[in-house]
Amino acid sequence: MFSASQSSKAQFLDKARQAREERRELKERERAAVQVQALIRRFLCRCRLQREIRREVEDFFGANESGSSKRSALSVFRIARKLLFVFNQKEDKERFEKLCRCILNSMDAENEPKVWYVSLALSKDLTLLWIKQIKDILWFCCEFLKQLKPDILQDSRLVNLHLTMLVTFTDTSTWKILRGKGETLRPAMNHICANIMGHLNQKGFYSVLQILLTNGLARSRPSLSKGSLTAIFSLALRPVVAAQFSDNLLRSFLIHVMSVPAIMTHLATLTPERLAVIESHDLFHKFILFLSREAQCRDVCVCLEGSHTLCLLGNLVYLGSLNDKVLEEETAHFVGVLIHMLSYCQKYVSQKKSNLTHWHPVLGWFSQTVDYGLNESMPLLTKQLQHLWGVHMIRILFSDVLSKKLLENQEIAQLPTQPVSPQNSLPMKNLFKRAFQKSASVRNILKPVGGKRVDSAEVQKVCSICVLYQTTLTTLTQIRLQILTGLTYLDDLLPKLWAFICELGPQGGLKLFLECLSNDTEESKRLLAMLMLFCDCSRHLITILDDIEVYEEQISFKLEELVTISSFLNSFVFKMIWDGIVENARGETLELFHSVHGWLMVLYERDCRRRFAPEDHWLRKDLKPSVLFQELDKDKKRAQLLLQYIPHVIPHKNRVLLFRNMVTKEKEKLGLVETSSASPHVTHITIRRSRMLEDGYEQLRQLSQNAMKGVIRVKFVNDLGVDEAGIDQDGVFKEFLEEIIKKVFDPALNLFKTTSGDERLYPSPTSYIHENYLQLFEFVGKMLGKAVYEGIVVDVPFASFFLSQLLGHHHSVFYSSVDELPSLDSEFYKNLTSIKRYDGDISDLGLTLSYDEDVMGQLVCHELVPGGKTIPVTNENKISYIHLMAHFRMHTQIKNQTAALISGFRSIIKPEWIRMFSAPELQRLISGDNAEIDLEDLKKHTVYYGGFHGSHRVIIWLWDILANDFSPEERAMFLKLLQASAFGLCLPQASFFHPLRGSL
Repeated sequence: MFSASQSSKAQFLDKARQAREERRELKERERAAVQVQALIRRFLCRCRLQREIRREVEDFFGANESGSSKRSALSVFRIARKLLFVFNQKEDKERFEKLCRCILNSMDAENEPKVWYVSLALSKDLTLLWIKQIKDILWFCCEFLKQLKPDILQDSRLVNLHLTMLVTFTDTSTWKILRGKGETLRPAMNHICANIMGHLNQKGFYSVLQILLTNGLARSRPSLSKGSLTAIFSLALRPVVAAQFSDNLLRSFLIHVMSVPAIMTHLATLTPERLAVIESHDLFHKFILFLSREAQCRDVCVCLEGSHTLCLLGNLVYLGSLNDKVLEEETAHFVGVLIHMLSYCQKYVSQKKSNLTHWHPVLGWFSQTVDYGLNESMPLLTKQLQHLWGVHMIRILFSDVLSKKLLENQEIAQLPTQPVSPQNSLPMKNLFKRAFQKSASVRNILKPVGGKRVDSAEVQKVCSICVLYQTTLTTLTQIRLQILTGLTYLDDLLPKLWAFICELGPQGGLKLFLECLSNDTEESKRLLAMLMLFCDCSRHLITILDDIEVYEEQISFKLEELVTISSFLNSFVFKMIWDGIVENARGETLELFHSVHGWLMVLYERDCRRRFAPEDHWLRKDLKPSVLFQELDKDKKRAQLLLQYIPHVIPHKNRVLLFRNMVTKEKEKLGLVETSSASPHVTHITIRRSRMLEDGYEQLRQLSQNAMKGVIRVKFVNDLGVDEAGIDQDGVFKEFLEEIIKKVFDPALNLFKTTSGDERLYPSPTSYIHENYLQLFEFVGKMLGKAVYEGIVVDVPFASFFLSQLLGHHHSVFYSSVDELPSLDSEFYKNLTSIKRYDGDISDLGLTLSYDEDVMGQLVCHELVPGGKTIPVTNENKISYIHLMAHFRMHTQIKNQTAALISGFRSIIKPEWIRMFSAPELQRLISGDNAEIDLEDLKKHTVYYGGFHGSHRVIIWLWDILANDFSPEERAMFLKLLQASAFGLCLPQASFFHPLRGSL
């Protein structure tokens, strides 16, 4: 009984609790239902009210459009107030458009004060409400402008509508209420307009204008009409003028308006009167002064993304090109502003692609996010920037340099017009002597004289300008060539800049700039930037000038000046390397070195092709070869750098010795030298006299790289199939090598052709008719490499351009195919350069970007570019045509053959071994020299066999006959018997001859 009673009680309590929960839930549902019903009723009521208001608005505008009497300003105000109360940008777009048109129509009414919408501003009761309403309406206009696309016709009309609203109510000049007696109200009304404009500025008015301008102008063809652009720019300028050009509004104008791509160019094209307004307000001057304060310039740059900073820069440069007076007066501030902005952009310019970089068509790889929507406007931006290196601005900025007079002599020594080969430049000695005798009177810039203080205002100004252009070159990486071409357009700028450099410091010249390298001051950096700019521009100029322009016309630089400049550069680079500066160089110092070294090597290679400098001009007499060799043996860094960058300062004979030492060391390392404890591996081959080339090719092409470098013994089989008697002590192999090379380089075989004129060899473009022709070229490269490796000189005169390719010069950014073209075909070169000098319309000649060639009786058309046979050659692309043609003749036609030969050659000879030689020097290494043979050295290095010795009477007679009875040609023929070459040895000096073995 007791347990049953407890159970009933628990059930009762549970039921009571459940009942309470149900009642509470019921109350919650009732309360929620009431709340939902209230919300729904409120929503429905609001919707009904909105529908009623919108219906009323539509009825109002419908009646207005039906042509009834004009609505009063009060009725427009009231209907506008209702529309704004329920305004939804998406739903009420058309209604808002009608409202704006209605308001504008009211402002056009004549002599009807009650109709003018602006008249409500005079009502005491409605003034504040009207001001709030017009502020809201104008801001809604701004919101619509942000979304509209001016390139769409319908949107373009709306843009004009909203801009008209903004123009009308931010300035009182069109308000008819102020005419006549209403003129007294103008100050108050102007104050209201200022209040409205201030409100818009706070809301982001300039950001709206920036979006609209970018949408309409950041394209190849602007989509904004003249009226729209005029309205936008007027609106942008009003707050600035009203605030009397305060810093805050100048900042906003620069960031949001002047950063729009090429806006100044568009103004000049569409509405040039706006540029007149800019000039009347002296805006360019104010911009420069504002940005000349470093903190404010940095603030503007930081606010702008990299691309927009560049756009601002372009617009400032364009304005500068139109304001000569300001540019002349504020050169220092203008230059400083541009340097700061370019330096800011340069921080984000990257040298290579990565996951953190983006491609920019002007800056290259850029480590900030790039607005790709601006890409269409980049050509216009580039045109604006081109004013910076245009003739007009260069004349203004470099006026101090260009104003200098250079003394000219009417009797300047002119070089002969015919080309002079490097191997045959001895007749030029008298010419150089005469040139140097007259050099002092030709120009007073040939030698550094010093005397100008480096801290003077003039020097600092020129240094700043040089820093500007050098920063431009390192920042605008994708248009670097355009910049260099512009800077070198004036023929007298670089010579006068060199004259300016020569006047710097107490003594001028080398000492000043070497001191700058050790001083980490701003002044030193500026001076080095001047030198760097001079080197970059001069290198570019000499690279694009052909031989006629350099040697005969002597454009920009006289040859005597090039001699002086190259001497300065040679010493500067040598000091930088030998004093250990390059070893630890980073950043700007390393860039300076590469700039100076690049200019030096362009001059050196030009001199190697055709001499302009005197003999031994490039050597450093204070550098002892023995000291250099000792440091190389100790792996000293400066000695290695010297050999890498300027090997020409070492005499040629010492470089040949160094080359032979490198080969000897490798032979020892590979075990190819006979020692007391081991003999090198010998490869034996059997060659049939009647099939020497075929047998040699089959047996040698399969050998490994080390086997080719090792000892190879040859056994000849005569035409009867009988082995020829004889012991190969290198002599038989030399004979075999000479015969092989003689056969493969015979033009009749059509593996190689000869150039017109001097008949030098290069790969034949039609060599592809041979089966496995690329393997044949690789084999030829190995044979040539083996000859050089073993010190066997062979009679193979190569064309200069082919030697340059063998050295790898054609991969250099400074290599010019046109410069090398005379070594292939001098007549073809003259014809091409005549196109360059053609004064008329080149299209009259009927040329296309193609090359027609007679190939084995058939006319073959080679397109220099895809579709080239349909692209005419014009005055605009004739320079490209010349370079394309030269490149095709010397590279494209024989690309595969050259690559195969170089591959075979480099399998024997390491590229770094021969980089210490120029093209003519490499020819001497391969084919020897025609200098007198040193019989004493030959006698000292001769090894006798067969019972003969140095004191044998027959041997004494031999040397006596060679010395007294043989002519130089006969001695060369005798040497051919021993060394297999009619040219003699490449260096007939002491310690060069290898032991000559033979049964004498």
